[in-house]
Amino acid sequence: MSSATTRGVEKVQQAGNSALTQTGNIVQLFIDVARNIFVRPFQLREFIQQAWFIASVTILPTALIAIPFGAIVSLQTSSLIKQLGAESFTGAASVLIVLQQAAPIITSLLIAGAAGSAVAADLGSRTIREEIDAMRVLGINPIQRLVVPRVLAMVLVGALLNGLVCVVGIGGGYFFNVIVQNGTPGAYLASFSALAQLPDLYVATLKAAIFGVIAGVIAAYKGLTPKGGPKGVGEAVNQSVVITFLLLFFANLIITAVYLQIVPAKGS
Repeated sequence: MSSATTRGVEKVQQAGNSALTQTGNIVQLFIDVARNIFVRPFQLREFIQQAWFIASVTILPTALIAIPFGAIVSLQTSSLIKQLGAESFTGAASVLIVLQQAAPIITSLLIAGAAGSAVAADLGSRTIREEIDAMRVLGINPIQRLVVPRVLAMVLVGALLNGLVCVVGIGGGYFFNVIVQNGTPGAYLASFSALAQLPDLYVATLKAAIFGVIAGVIAAYKGLTPKGGPKGVGEAVNQSVVITFLLLFFANLIITAVYLQIVPAKGS
């Protein structure tokens, strides 16, 4: 075996070991966060501040994304359903797509991209300034003091943003179907109950909360383990966003598959 091949194999092994190590550290951080949620005193002020900050940077972009997304879903499904001769189910199809997939995904992207990057940058800057080490020396648990409030804030805001996307997305779909495509308002609204059901909303909210946990833990881990000073903080922020996006889409796939197996479709 040549030296170049040997070096290539060693690099692959190092990358695999690094990935496994990071996975184990992230799982350990998740366990520590879950354990410290019940540790008192709870950092209520930090939680409120972080929730307000996350909401302030995500509400407007989320609404602006939900409007065209709902319109695209409505226009595409209406065109497809007309080809099948089932125009009366346009509203139900649009609502199902928005509730089950669009709302949680839009919420997760905004939470990971805007809030997750901000959390990673904040904790990363604290780490390179040795504030985290100083807290540990003083006997203050940084996970209980800083990480837990941020993760819970992401969960809360994620669930609320999911409801916002549902309302705005369905409203945008209704407007474009009825106004732009000359659909029937009564048929659009009546078809809501034909296929959609409350468990669809429940699982969408659950998805948003789980996505908030994933985004918060990944951002906190990358923020607590930057390498190379300020440049390392920037790299940690980028890595947190990319890793979070990948995990969110895998989590969405798994949750959707389990939901479709557990909860039967309405009318089936």
